[in-house]
Amino acid sequence: MFDKLRAFLCAGKDEGGGHRSDSVSRAAAFLMVEAGTMDGAFDSVERDRVRALLSRRFSLDSGAAEGLIKEGEAMHEEAVGWYRQSRALKDAFDYEERVDMIEMLWEVAYADGVLDDMEANMMRRVAGLLYVEDVDSGAARKRAMANLGLE
Repeated sequence: MFDKLRAFLCAGKDEGGGHRSDSVSRAAAFLMVEAGTMDGAFDSVERDRVRALLSRRFSLDSGAAEGLIKEGEAMHEEAVGWYRQSRALKDAFDYEERVDMIEMLWEVAYADGVLDDMEANMMRRVAGLLYVEDVDSGAARKRAMANLGLE
């Protein structure tokens, strides 16, 4: 029983107590795939945006980023909840990194040029789960729109 509890509490941590980057990058990929699929379709524009963001954030080549996208899609199909994945990011990232994550999610949500109501709802919920204040999420949204040339 104690072994199961210890495994649960230490999930996503390496032996030194720090978070493994693979669990953090998988959590980020999952949330990005979720943002891309909220409007009902994860099209090539959104996929390309997710690949670029994962490559940049985690210093990955295109193949490794695509592998993370596929893991994110598999997690999406398994109906993995947002809480656990958001928690992995909240625990691993400082506040500014969490704001950066919100900005990346906004970029995915706006990648096709349109913000769907479901995408907006997800962004509000994930920002709350990451403990990112509304004003910072709003600023991240504006930066994401500027990055995509949607101002």
